Amino acid sequence: MVVSYAGKLVLAPMVRAGELPTRLLALQHGADLVWSPEIIDKKLIQCERFINDKLKTVDFIISSPKSNGKPKSPTLVFRTHPQLEKGKIIFQIGTSTPSLATEAALKVIEDVDGIDVNAGCPKHFSIHSGMGAALLKTPDKLCAILKELVEKVGKPYNKSISVKIRILEEEATTLELVENLCLTGIHNLTVHCRTAPMRNREAPIRDYIPKIHQICKKHKVSLIMNGAVRSKTHYNELLQELQLPLEIGGMMADCAESNPTVFSKNPLPWYDVVREYLKIAQSFDNHTSNTKYMLSRLVPGKSKLFQFFARCKTPREIEYVVSQLGEKGELLSDPSNFLQSCRNEEKLAKQKEHDKKTKLKQAEKRQLINVDDGDAKQLKKMKSEKV
Repeated sequence: MVVSYAGKLVLAPMVRAGELPTRLLALQHGADLVWSPEIIDKKLIQCERFINDKLKTVDFIISSPKSNGKPKSPTLVFRTHPQLEKGKIIFQIGTSTPSLATEAALKVIEDVDGIDVNAGCPKHFSIHSGMGAALLKTPDKLCAILKELVEKVGKPYNKSISVKIRILEEEATTLELVENLCLTGIHNLTVHCRTAPMRNREAPIRDYIPKIHQICKKHKVSLIMNGAVRSKTHYNELLQELQLPLEIGGMMADCAESNPTVFSKNPLPWYDVVREYLKIAQSFDNHTSNTKYMLSRLVPGKSKLFQFFARCKTPREIEYVVSQLGEKGELLSDPSNFLQSCRNEEKLAKQKEHDKKTKLKQAEKRQLINVDDGDAKQLKKMKSEKV
């Protein structure tokens, strides 16, 4: 069944921030749909699908080459929980080639509810090789990508194909682009109401939305509005202020990154968000570096906890620091001594490992010397016998 986007309040695709724990927390607090972070087509094509029985997830991983003759841990590219995200997960692809977009989409289509093409992000990791917002300068290529995804992925699997764009400098050229995009057969269009050069601190330009909606409605394409939507209450206020119909959805990014519970009418305070987030992150073996990244977004910089979380290197350390988080976000006790003891343990473990390797090299060297001495004696014996 094709997912419905109409009137939905959704979590934006966010690199690093949009991993499984954040998406699940957003869904628990009212998000209607959640987007995956943008993943480049070529990277996804390299992945192998793995059913993780322990976590009840489906993982897409890349096997890493050996390092110093030893196998390295595989790289997790995308993880989804079929039960908890069913009917609500949209996978965003970074692409600039129809064939690669299709090949990548086919890798995940049975485990997601839709494929979204990133044609709006202006950052380097998105626009290199003509992807992201760079596609706005090559609309024919963008339409070709969408048409192929619709025909070879969307229709065969009865899944939605969508695209996320930014507005262009002129309303007329924006509307022309929207018309062409809608003709590709997509199900949804998300419009970030800023031009590619604009930054998030600049006020969005929402004046184009009414006419964009008219075009989308004519082609039976749903519309989601993105750009400085701060909360569920603010989204409803924007619809009233702009006199927009309830069928236009809203997408939240920055505010959801700092508090994924903003989809609720009554978002949680940051300290409760931290507790809930960490509980989910620990349940799904979230990578420590990603957990720390999210904590740097969830915890206010003025909080004493901010710097302590930044010093953590392991889940055990994070768990200890959060245990010192008071009911209202206050610091119950200074975790500095505990963190220092962890650094001392780490230093000692590294020294032991270094000593072990040194002894091993010395043993190998002695064995090599003994072998060389044996060869020399054998050669001397052979020469004497020959004489």
